[in-house]
Order: sequence, then structure tokens, then C-alpha cells
Amino acid sequence: MNGSALGNTRAMVFASMGIVINIVLGTIVQTFQIPLLFLDTIGTILVSVVLGPFAGALTGGLTNVIQSMITNPKDIPFAVVSIAIGLIVGFVAKKRKFDFKTAFGTGLILAVVAPLIGTPIAVFVYGGLTGGGTDLIFAWMLASGSKIFTAAFIPRVAGNIIDKIASCLIVVLLIKRIPNHLMDNMNVQDQSGR
Repeated sequence: MNGSALGNTRAMVFASMGIVINIVLGTIVQTFQIPLLFLDTIGTILVSVVLGPFAGALTGGLTNVIQSMITNPKDIPFAVVSIAIGLIVGFVAKKRKFDFKTAFGTGLILAVVAPLIGTPIAVFVYGGLTGGGTDLIFAWMLASGSKIFTAAFIPRVAGNIIDKIASCLIVVLLIKRIPNHLMDNMNVQDQSGR
């Protein structure tokens, strides 16, 4: 597997830890019903910055597949959103140092792109409802005459603005604290903000 995104054992373990981070933080936030946060992509973003877009996309996609098998198989199509997040963050981190400014801008991009991809899936699979805090706004907008896509999209953008920016900024802090000896021999991207 030399030359690939997960070309060695350390990289595979790191990506696996990204999946665990996604599932654990996402479950904690969902359990405590913390509004406007999901934190279920921090591992994907972290792996994307450190190992690149394809490792990040794989981490995000596998997170959704594993989580869906545990909780609800109907959520598997949302893996497309996580794959897109991994690709976007990974390519941004390849081009720019992933510092606070880049993380903030990337979070804004993700706050729009993730709902653009996820909203049609939510509308098709669940009729726009997903069991989250944004469902109240969705129901209100739908009752007020908004089209179903608009009623499902706008609340998701609002929630994602806070979540995706916070997630990207948290990743900057995490990267600064990863010891160099753990990064050795892991095919780390050159401009990971370290």
C-alpha cells in the first residue's frame, strides 16, 4: 500500500481513531441534545488535514456506514456528506496551511456544502425530518409555505455554521498538540498547520 493515503500501520490506526472520535463525539452530542452542534466530523477533518483528502474521505464514509449499522441503516446515504467533507478539507489542507484562518474559512464552506448534499438525502429518506433540533424550524417553515427543500436546507445551514466552524477550529488545536514522534512515518501532508 505504499504511496496510498493509508500506506502504513500508523496511518491506518490514525484513520481508525478518526472514526472512533466521530462516533464517540457524535453520540455524546446527540445524547445530551446539544443545540447547533454535531461534532461528528472532527475525526474526518483531523484525518483529512493530517493524511490527505482520500484518507479523510475514507474515514468519513466508513464512520457513517459503521454508525448506521449500529443505529439506523437508513442513514447510510449520508456517508456521501462525510466523504465530501473529507475531500474538501483534505484538498484545502494540501493547498494552504490549516491554521485558524483557514479552518474558519473551511468551516464556512462546509456549512453550506454539507447541507447542499445532505438536504436532498434527508428529504428523500425522511421527508426532511431527521430527529434533530432543526426539525422544529423545518416544520414551522413548511407550515409557513416554504418548499420542502428550502424548509429543510435553511435550518441545516444555521446548525452547520456553528458545528463545522467549531469542528475545524478544534482540529487546529488538536494538530498543534500531536507529538512529532507520533507523526513520523505516517505520510503526513506537508502543510498540516503544525
